[in-house]
Amino acid sequence: QVQLVESGGGLVQAGGSLRLSCAASGTIFSINAMGWYRQAPGKQRELVAIITGGGSTNYADSVKGRFTISRDNAKNTVYLQMNSLKPEDTAVYYCNADVVVGIYGYDYWGQGTQVTVSS
Repeated sequence: QVQLVESGGGLVQAGGSLRLSCAASGTIFSINAMGWYRQAPGKQRELVAIITGGGSTNYADSVKGRFTISRDNAKNTVYLQMNSLKPEDTAVYYCNADVVVGIYGYDYWGQGTQVTVSS
């Protein structure tokens, strides 16, 4: 019923910037927290940034000061602005949303978008 559609990934040189977008669609009453995770080859998936419905944010130490998460509640969309990218940021980035459907809450994931940062 609910789909998360991501966009904005790609190839960029070190020091460059990218903006990721993730739009939720379907039968949605409301969305609580939304966030971005990433998984590099041979590593576990890790939290990059999260934003609550009230706008509170949390970031992984490795991206603090470089990445900014934001959301547009009217569009059910979350963004990740990534600046000063480093090769170690290379990973598949996944959108996540805690969605309220009817009287239930569900944890949804996007399909992932590849971010590659060259030296």
